[in-house]
Amino acid sequence: MNPEARQQYEAAEQMQQIQQLAYKAERAEAARLAARQQIAPEQALRQVLTLAAGKAGLDQLLARRQAGLQQVQLRQQARSAAMAQRQSRSRLAAGSQPASGDGQLWQGWFDGSAVPNPGRIGIGALLHGPQGQSITVSRPAGYGNSSEAEYLALTALLQAAVQAGATRLDICGDSQVVVNDVNLTPQAIAAGQGASGLAMHRQQVCALMAQIGRVELRWLPRHRNAAADHLAQQALEIKLPAP
Repeated sequence: MNPEARQQYEAAEQMQQIQQLAYKAERAEAARLAARQQIAPEQALRQVLTLAAGKAGLDQLLARRQAGLQQVQLRQQARSAAMAQRQSRSRLAAGSQPASGDGQLWQGWFDGSAVPNPGRIGIGALLHGPQGQSITVSRPAGYGNSSEAEYLALTALLQAAVQAGATRLDICGDSQVVVNDVNLTPQAIAAGQGASGLAMHRQQVCALMAQIGRVELRWLPRHRNAAADHLAQQALEIKLPAP
C-alpha cells in the first residue's frame, strides 16, 4: 500500500471510529454545526470531538473511549457466559437434559488485524458453549493484509469449535469482505465472484464448517465486536522478527 493510499485508509478508519464512539449529544451538536456552517456532517462531527478532546488530542480521546467500550462488552460477555453456566448447573441439579435446538448452540466472534496493512497479523476469537464453556484465541499469525488476517481469525475459531465438538455454531465478525465471501453460493464462486486472492482461505473455512454441521456466519458492526478486537490487538503486542 503506497503512502497516500495508507493515509486515506487510516483517515477512513478514524472517521468510522469517530462515528461509532461519539455520544448522542455530540452527534446532535455536530448536526447543528453542519447546518450552520454548511459543511459535511462527518467534518462537523470531527470538529466537535476534537474540541471535546482538548489538549489531550482526538486520538487519545478515541483510544480512551474505545478501551472503555471494550471493557463494557467484555463484562457483558462474561456475564452471558456465567449465566449460561448457571443455567446448565440448574438443569443438571434438576436432572434434566438441555432442550433441543438452541440447547446445543455455540456462539463465536472473530477479528483479525494487520499492522500496517499489509503487515504483522494478530488474530482474536471468542467461543462460548451451551454449557458455559469459554474458549479464547489470541496470537500472532505471521504477515499479510487485513482480509487475510480476518480469514485466519475465522479459521482459528472454527478449528477451536471442531476440537470442542460443536455441532451447531453461530459466528459474528465485522469483516464484510470475509463474511460475504464465505456466504457466496457455489454458482457465484464458479462465476468468479469470490474475493481476489482469498480462495484457499475460503476453501479451508468451508471445509471446517462442513465438519461442524450447522453454521451461521453473520456480519456485525466493529464496535459490537470489541471482545474479539481486543484479543487481536493483544496478540499484536507480541513482537515478531522481521520477515
